[in-house]
Amino acid sequence: MFDLFRGSQKGKKIMLSVVLGVVALSMLLYLIPGTGAPTSSGANDQIVAEIGSETVTVRQVEQGIRVAFRGGQVSPEVASAIVPQIVEQVITDRALAYEAKRLGFEVTDGELATTIRSFGELGTLSPQQYRMTIEQQQNLTVPEFEGNLRLGLLSEDIREIAMRGAFVSPAEVEAQYRRENEMAKVEYIAFDPARLASEVKATPEELKPYFEKNRGFFTAPETRNVQLIVADQVKVGESIQVTDTQVQSYYNSHKDQFRTKERVKARHILISILNKPPAEVPKQKAKAEDLLKQIKAGADFAKLAEQNSDDKTNASKGGDLGWVMKGQMVPEFEKATFALKQGQISDVVATNYGFHIVQVMEKEDAHLRPLDEVRSEVVTAIKSQSLNDRMQALADQAHAELVKSPQNAQQIASKLGLLFVKVDNLKAGDTVPELGNDVQVGGAITSMQKGAVSQVIQSGEKLAIAVVTNVNPSHPADFAEAEAQVRTRYGQEKGVQLAAEKANKAADIAKANGGDMKAAAKAVGLEVKTSSPFNRTGAVEGLGDARYMGDSFDKPVGTVIGPLNVGTQTVLVKIVDRSTADLSKIGQERETIVKQLKDKKSREHFELVRDSVVSYLSQKGKVKIHQDVIERLQARYRS
Repeated sequence: MFDLFRGSQKGKKIMLSVVLGVVALSMLLYLIPGTGAPTSSGANDQIVAEIGSETVTVRQVEQGIRVAFRGGQVSPEVASAIVPQIVEQVITDRALAYEAKRLGFEVTDGELATTIRSFGELGTLSPQQYRMTIEQQQNLTVPEFEGNLRLGLLSEDIREIAMRGAFVSPAEVEAQYRRENEMAKVEYIAFDPARLASEVKATPEELKPYFEKNRGFFTAPETRNVQLIVADQVKVGESIQVTDTQVQSYYNSHKDQFRTKERVKARHILISILNKPPAEVPKQKAKAEDLLKQIKAGADFAKLAEQNSDDKTNASKGGDLGWVMKGQMVPEFEKATFALKQGQISDVVATNYGFHIVQVMEKEDAHLRPLDEVRSEVVTAIKSQSLNDRMQALADQAHAELVKSPQNAQQIASKLGLLFVKVDNLKAGDTVPELGNDVQVGGAITSMQKGAVSQVIQSGEKLAIAVVTNVNPSHPADFAEAEAQVRTRYGQEKGVQLAAEKANKAADIAKANGGDMKAAAKAVGLEVKTSSPFNRTGAVEGLGDARYMGDSFDKPVGTVIGPLNVGTQTVLVKIVDRSTADLSKIGQERETIVKQLKDKKSREHFELVRDSVVSYLSQKGKVKIHQDVIERLQARYRS
């Protein structure tokens, strides 16, 4: 194919603009600092491919692999899929570069030097520093690095030629502009198989024939029989005995905890001035003074508070604040309140919040609460101090004894006063009821082998030690084991079937009634929704990618389309509006559209020629691929 272009330098450039454009994208991978981690010689020097007089080695391919995976670990599954593509990419890139040089394109020493100087610090180093930097950061020799750089620069030149050579006609620009700016709007009814599946209520008699027909889909997973010893914080706490001597000793050493400051039990009415204009403040004060007069005349304080107080938190309780101590209230309120005697009512008290009327219901001086009053608090505090230590000691002892005698879990639990739990057929994702809904507990247990004893497992306020008494292997499930799976799968299939049936029914009704979507939706118990305007390349609100809605731009407004499968849903669509693109504004976007289309055409040209170049050079004996070396390389990553 290349003979067609050898008649002129212009022809040569046109051909190479297509052939070598791809090199620009890939050869620069080798110029990324830090991608050349050290590799051993030997296997890495084996030849993957021969291209003319040059070779591609395993080492060069692995540089591309390290770039692709950013130096991270690669799983065998990912490697199996990706490594062959990288091998092909490296060989193809080198083949393209070979053909470019064969046809006379080159990068001069001056161009190479200018590019290296543009790298900043690298271009200012002495020759020795330059060599050391390339070898350490790139794991390349200077000739290798500069050779790759020449190829990258050549590729960029050719890519620019390809971009200049891609022609985009005005008609193509207009078509793309229309595509991006023509808008459609639809009504739709969505039939969600998942929702319909949840409505399927199948009896065991209905499920059993389905199970028999699809037995191969249902497998009982590996399970474990487990015995657990459980330390419950509540029960262990109840078992801790606290003596009178301990109670007295704790009380004597913690008296400051049981001292009560002076406090009052009060209620109030608040007439607020917050967010009130200054002119309203006198009116609010007058209202408070009027309420005070009513109270002093015998009116019910609680009732007036409920009806008038702006402190809505306490108004419904008759203004009751409960017990309050000094330091809990604003200064003006506190001073007035603690100056009152029991049963006494204050004058109107002004604060930043407004105007208050306060009544003290009860009053207590500061005092030390007696031991009899706080005994339960003291006992709780003492138990709390020793509970964690006691829990850990019991769990550690249970673990140590279970390791010695894994068959005696029940006896060990009984001796230590702990809970014994037996669970059969525990599988991944299950929970142990006695340990709550913590799936991590089941996850830890289901990785253990028969006879293994777990470490102490914490679940909420409980500690547990598990021993696996048996591992039950995975096996073809019978109906009883698989009933939940059968029900789910049956429901899913029925959901898809029901969605299709309902959608077809709705479509028939809509089309028979002149596109009446509301009548169709009513018949199937659903609702009609209306999308926002969308274009061909955008998304339809509630449905997703507009590519599913291509007919919305090609058929007349009023057309009922579908049923269509859109993502996981089935939908019935009616076109309700469409607006054409405003061509008067195309000039504002012309440059962007031209660039997009040129890029697209260039990529298409590159992709078209890539395989042809390697095939052509292989036929001419210029490319020889060593498949056995490639297979060994891929096997290394798969393992």
